[in-house]
Amino acid sequence: MKALVISGGGSKGAFGGGVAQYLIEEMKRDYDLYVGTSTGSLLISHLALQKVEKIRQVYTSVNESSIFNNRPFLIKHKHGYDQISINHFSVIRNFLQGKKTFGESKNLKKLILNTFSEEEFQQLKASEKDILVTVSNLSLNEVEYKSIKDFDYQDFIDWIWISCNYTPFMSLVQKEGCEYADGGLGCVVPIREAIKRGATEVDAIILEAENMEYNKVLGKNPFSLMLNLYSFVLDQVEYHDVIEGKLAALNKNVKLNIFYTPTKLTENSLVFNKKLMTDWWKQGYDYAANKVKEDKEAAKKAKAEV
Repeated sequence: MKALVISGGGSKGAFGGGVAQYLIEEMKRDYDLYVGTSTGSLLISHLALQKVEKIRQVYTSVNESSIFNNRPFLIKHKHGYDQISINHFSVIRNFLQGKKTFGESKNLKKLILNTFSEEEFQQLKASEKDILVTVSNLSLNEVEYKSIKDFDYQDFIDWIWISCNYTPFMSLVQKEGCEYADGGLGCVVPIREAIKRGATEVDAIILEAENMEYNKVLGKNPFSLMLNLYSFVLDQVEYHDVIEGKLAALNKNVKLNIFYTPTKLTENSLVFNKKLMTDWWKQGYDYAANKVKEDKEAAKKAKAEV
């Protein structure tokens, strides 16, 4: 059984989409299982439907207003990078409304509803493919994986949306008596879950550079620093997820193909820049093409040496 796993990564999902496009359209990869976290959860249903161009259009046209109905931060481009500062008016308004988070992302749910129809949902649910989205149950302190097979349309839309809610900057959602948030808070790269569900070959798209050793530009204000701290924590979660995935693949004799980003794409994946995301999609496609070519040449060389 072949599985496609796409990690979390916010706006960097555009790069992952480009990688997936090459694997599906050029390599003719046909997957039985699709597992996504956060931005990966947004991609996988469309990829399973082979509607790559449709999801590419979505990823290369969104901005902050497409995601947030109450955006908790302001963006200023200074000295070659995006400087993030708190949007005091929006945050205070959210607190006055009794919300637990700095911002709200209800516009993202509307975007999902508008781009993933009930007919498409039913088509996938009736197919042999399984679609899993990762969510974090903060009430029970555990990671959960929600399959398209187990829910109706509206519920599955909720789970996709919840998987993408980077709390406390985006919505915290109460569902089934529990409070849920971004799946990346518990599992950024769900390789092990794909293997647990029977995958014998896994293509894993990880929206981070393999070498995380770089000088990070820390925030110039407390709010920006908080985003940096969350990013640091998720980097550590991601590192452990990859190690666990590799060990699970080794123990189960699973073929694991990993696609990292070749460089650090952004310091803040909550910034949705149309031009950058368009470029990242193409970069992902080109990177996958080069990596597949290099892997083939390396395998051919190794076989010749034997």
